[in-house]
Amino acid sequence: MPFVPTARDSRPVPSGTLLSVDESHVIRSARLDLPLLSLAQLDRLAAGDVTALGAELGATFIAEWVDDVRWLAARRALQIRQHPDDAPWLLRPILRRAVDAPSAAVGYLNFHGAPDERGMVEIGYMLLPGARGQGYAIEAVRAAFAWATRVHGIRLFRASVSPDNARSLNLIGKLGFVQTGDQWDEEDGLELVFELQV
Repeated sequence: MPFVPTARDSRPVPSGTLLSVDESHVIRSARLDLPLLSLAQLDRLAAGDVTALGAELGATFIAEWVDDVRWLAARRALQIRQHPDDAPWLLRPILRRAVDAPSAAVGYLNFHGAPDERGMVEIGYMLLPGARGQGYAIEAVRAAFAWATRVHGIRLFRASVSPDNARSLNLIGKLGFVQTGDQWDEEDGLELVFELQV
C-alpha cells in the first residue's frame, strides 16, 4: 500500500528552535512513539550516557541500541550546531509503547536534514534485529512522513538504500517509492536512490 498522509502526529516545531522532548514533539503511531531528541540529549547519547535519557523519555535502551546510534547522535549534534534549522528533522528513537512498563527502544529514525531547494527530505532508519519483521519500520516511516506532510507541507521524500538491503528495498517498495538513480556514498558504498511524491 503506498504512503498516504494522515493527520495524527505532533504539532509544529518552530524553525531553528532547540527543544527538549515534551508532548508536542513526539510523533505517534498505533504502537510507537518517536520523540525528538534535544541537543543536550544528543550530546549525552553520543557520550554513551542513556541513564538520564531513559528517565526523561520513560524508556529503556539496551547496549546494542546505544552502540548503533552513538555515532549518529554525535553527527546530528554537530549538524544542529552548524545548521540549527535542521533540528526538528533529526534523530528520534523508535520507542515501542508497553502497558505497565517503560517503552523500549527498537530502533531510530531521522531525516538527513531540513528540506532542500526542491522541498524534499531524505529518510534514514534502523531497527534492532529482534524488532524486525513486526511492521515497526513501515509504521515509523509512515508516521514520520505524515508528520512532515501535515506540519511542514512536505510532498517529496527520498531514500537511499544499499542494493543488498532486501528489508529496506521491500519497505520502500510497499510505500510506493520509485528508483531515480544511484550514488556512491563514502561510508556505505553503492546506494540506489528512490523518491516518493505524495
